[in-house]
Amino acid sequence: MQSSAARPRTTAVVLAGGTGQRVGLSIPKQLIKIAGKAVIEHTLAVFEKADDIDDVIVLMTPGYTAEIEKIVAKGGLRKVSRVIEGGATRNETTERAIAALSEGLAEGEERHVLFHDAVRPLLSQRVISDCVASLDRHQAVDVAIPSADTIIVTRTHGEDGEFITDVPDRSRLRRGQTPQAFHLSTIRRAYEVAAGDPNFQATDDCSVVLKYLPDVPIHVVQGDEWNMKVTQPVDVYIADKLYQLASTAAPAQSDEAAYRELLTGTTMVVFGGSYGIGKDIAELAEGYGATVYALGRSTTGTHVENPDHVAQALERAYAETGRIDHVVNTAGVLRIGRLAETDPDVIEEALRVNYLAPVHMARAAHKYLAETGGQLLLYTSSSYTRGRAEYSLYSSSKAAMVNLTQALADEWAGDDIRVNCVNPERTATPMRTKAFGQEPAGSLLSSEAVARTSLDVLLSTLTGHVIDVRQQDPTADASTAGSFDLALAASLDVGAVGE
Repeated sequence: MQSSAARPRTTAVVLAGGTGQRVGLSIPKQLIKIAGKAVIEHTLAVFEKADDIDDVIVLMTPGYTAEIEKIVAKGGLRKVSRVIEGGATRNETTERAIAALSEGLAEGEERHVLFHDAVRPLLSQRVISDCVASLDRHQAVDVAIPSADTIIVTRTHGEDGEFITDVPDRSRLRRGQTPQAFHLSTIRRAYEVAAGDPNFQATDDCSVVLKYLPDVPIHVVQGDEWNMKVTQPVDVYIADKLYQLASTAAPAQSDEAAYRELLTGTTMVVFGGSYGIGKDIAELAEGYGATVYALGRSTTGTHVENPDHVAQALERAYAETGRIDHVVNTAGVLRIGRLAETDPDVIEEALRVNYLAPVHMARAAHKYLAETGGQLLLYTSSSYTRGRAEYSLYSSSKAAMVNLTQALADEWAGDDIRVNCVNPERTATPMRTKAFGQEPAGSLLSSEAVARTSLDVLLSTLTGHVIDVRQQDPTADASTAGSFDLALAASLDVGAVGE
C-alpha cells in the first residue's frame, strides 16, 4: 500500500471539449451561466479548493481557450497551469492531456491524474478525496452511483421499432460519473495498446483500461446524485436550482475570533434594521466589531421607498467611516388579499418597498461597494418559485429579487462586488406575525438563525447565489438519493409556505 506521504503529484484534467448544441446554444455548454458563473468556473473552483489536487489542466473546445484563460485570470484560479485545445474526439482529447502530463517527467516518475467533465460543476470534495485516496491502492478508479431506474436492453426490428431483449439485474448496475482517476503510467499504457486497434473508440477512459488492460482492476468510488452532467436543456434549470441548494452552506467561521477578525473595522448598512432579521444582523455584526448603521422607518425615519433617504443614509455612513463594506436590505411589506380587490395605494406601496427600493439601493450602493470589494445582500421568500394566491404582489416582487441578484452578480463581477440573496423558510418576524397572527411554537425559524446565516454569507466569497435557510437543511447529506429528492422538492418549492 502506497503511503499518502509519498503520494505522487496529483493533477485534475478538466475535459471541456463539448459544444452547446444539445442545450440549444451556439457556445460550448461549459460556458453557460449557472448561479451567476460559467459552468466551468464552478468546476474549476471545486478543484481549486481541493487540498489533494496540486494542479489543474483544462482541455477546451478549439477556438475558446482564450475564454478560459480570462476566467482563470479573473477568478484567481492559481492551480490552473495550462489551457490546451481539445481534440476532435474524447479519445484524442485524453491523448493530448496524457502527452501534456508526460512532458518533463523523469524515467520511472509517476503522476496521478483525475479526468473530470467540465459540465459536472456540483462535484463534492468528498468524491475528490476518495478518488485520490483510492489511487494509493489502485491503478484505476471510477466513480459511480446505483441506478434508481430499471435498465432495459433493446433491439430494433425494422419499421416496427424497438423491443426489449433483456432486463439486467438492477442491483449490479451503476451509473458512471467522473472523475475517473489513474496512475498516469496506467492510462498512458492503455492508450498505447488501444492505438494498435483500428476500430478503437471509447466515450470514457475507464472503458479503455477495461478493454486494453484487462488485468488491471478498476476500483469504484461511491459518487452522489448531485454530481450531475449538464447536457440537456432541462439540466441547465435543474443544475441552477441544485447549485443554489448546494451552496446553502455559506461556510460558517471557525470560531468567534474569526468573525471578529473579519468584521472589525468594516462598515455595514442595514436597511430594515429596526426589528426582526435586520435588527439581529445589526446586533451580531456590531458585537463582532463592525460599525453598523441600522436604519428603519420607526427608529431613524428612513423610508427605503424614498431614493433620497437611501442615498443620504449611505452618504452619511461613508462620510463618518470612510468605507462601506456591506449593504443589507431586509425591509419589506406583506399585504394579503386578492389583487382585483386591492386598493391602488396598497399596490403602489408594495411595489415601491419590495421592488423599487432594492433597485435604488443597489444603484446608490455600487460606488461604495466597488471601493471595498463589498457585498449587497438581498432577501427573497420561498414563494419566489411559485406565486401564492392572496399575496401575488409579495411573491412576484420576491421572484424579482432573485433575478436582480443573479443579474447584478454578473454585471458587477468586474467591480469585485458580490451580490447574494437569502431565502429564509417561514421565519418568526413581526411582519409575519402581523400578517398571519400567532403560529405554533417551533414551526418557524428564529430570526436569529437567519441573521447568523446572513452574516456567514456576507463573509463568504459567494456571489450570485440564493441561499436557502431551513430548519432542517436538505443538503446536509446530499450523498444519498433520498436527500437529493428532498432537496429537489425544496428547490421546486413543493408544499412550502411563503414567509
